[in-house]
Amino acid sequence: MAVASRLAFARVCPDAAARRGRPGVAVVAVPTAAGRRGRGRGGAVAASPPTEEVVQMTEPLTKEDLIAYLVSGCKPKENWRIGTEHEKFGFEVETLRPIKYDQIRDILNGLAERFDWDKIMEEDHVIGLKQGKQSISLEPGGQFELSGAPLETLHQTCAEVNSHLYQVKSLGEEMGIGFLGIGFQPKWALSDIPIMPKGRYEIMKNYMPKVGSLGLDMMFRTCTVQVNLDFSSEKDMIRKFRAGLALQPIATAIFANSPFKEGKPNGYLSLRSHIWTDTDNNRSGMLPFVFDDSFGFEQYVDYALDVPMYFVYRNKKYIDCTGMSFRDFMVGKLPQAPGELPTLNDWENHLTTIFPEVRLKRYIEMRGADGGPWRRLCALPAFWVGLLYDEDSLQSILDMTSDWTKEEREMLRRKVPVTGLKTPFRDGYVRDLAEDVLQLAKNGLERRGYKEVGFLREVDAVVSSGVTPAEKLLNLYETKWQHSVDPVFEELLY
Repeated sequence: MAVASRLAFARVCPDAAARRGRPGVAVVAVPTAAGRRGRGRGGAVAASPPTEEVVQMTEPLTKEDLIAYLVSGCKPKENWRIGTEHEKFGFEVETLRPIKYDQIRDILNGLAERFDWDKIMEEDHVIGLKQGKQSISLEPGGQFELSGAPLETLHQTCAEVNSHLYQVKSLGEEMGIGFLGIGFQPKWALSDIPIMPKGRYEIMKNYMPKVGSLGLDMMFRTCTVQVNLDFSSEKDMIRKFRAGLALQPIATAIFANSPFKEGKPNGYLSLRSHIWTDTDNNRSGMLPFVFDDSFGFEQYVDYALDVPMYFVYRNKKYIDCTGMSFRDFMVGKLPQAPGELPTLNDWENHLTTIFPEVRLKRYIEMRGADGGPWRRLCALPAFWVGLLYDEDSLQSILDMTSDWTKEEREMLRRKVPVTGLKTPFRDGYVRDLAEDVLQLAKNGLERRGYKEVGFLREVDAVVSSGVTPAEKLLNLYETKWQHSVDPVFEELLY
């Protein structure tokens, strides 16, 4: 979809764009899934996304263009969709060791040949797959990620997950490889984890220790599940962003599933969530400015402009630009790429290197849940769709959380990874909040009319018992497993 100006955007999202529209702006092409898919089925995509060739600029980008890029995500409610992303650890069934790139390469090649995926290449390495609007990518330590297509119902989302797991398992079983649904690598040290041959990850690996103590753990030893949802307008985006941020610790508690590290309990129910508190605080966290009266697309752009960059992608190479800001890039002041000016592709890439608990692109990403077994992969989107795609439930959440203070939200963010549903909050516990929120999610799904409430069974079991998935694993570790984490590879095997 080529979008010519803010006037075009105004037809999509009038409340934000109309007041900023200005004539005579550059004609830019917003990158789309179709533009990134390459040559169609059965072939190879010539370069790994990002691809700078998609965008042809006629004038330098302005801040208005960056705002308009986000505004272009606005969709009428009938066009709202559900996108899920989930990561999992591959391991050798015989040794439980993490799989190496060569094994991952063979799985990717096998999926391409047997199930008709296009390969995504970086130099001579296959580093992902694409089929329609789905893609498979590799996280830094070889975590296998499915980025699902935007789908209309949770039934379609769950069918997509099941189809993906069937394909991956059918290849993996032939190779003696299994896949584990958990939030943190339970057995192996950082030095045991292979590094994937992707240029951006080498840059991140070198940068992370400079800005936090846990960034390498985040890169190489965590897995998450996230849900991507649409908005209709700037006002709708703001409401969903605020509700999502406030409730992210509740989701973290319900889906907490990372209690082990290097073969023993690590002191957390969600170590994955805790890791984000000291990964890189310039690009993560609870974004308190989202709750300011002035918040909107423009304020998020201002925030993102000052988040330090990782790289610029030119001529199929990643140029290390760590520590510089996109604001510098806008005026051609990157010492590593003198005179270079950004395209919308660069902006799109930069937005993917920001890691708050809720992230804004041309949709909103809910990022607070640990990786888990397949039923939970369907439960998480059900939870958020029931809350944010139903007007009554969304308003109830905003009413419930409207007087929560910045300090309370931050307290939940830091304590829930340790104590989960048992975290005290005001005159009760997070479990009490979870019960109320779950009921709102059920009500929202009922009103959608797609018979989707059943996908919340997994959440219902956790909230009604007050026992998180992590606590169940810890109990097994202390009893049936006799202080060994090895059985978790079978317990949470896909």
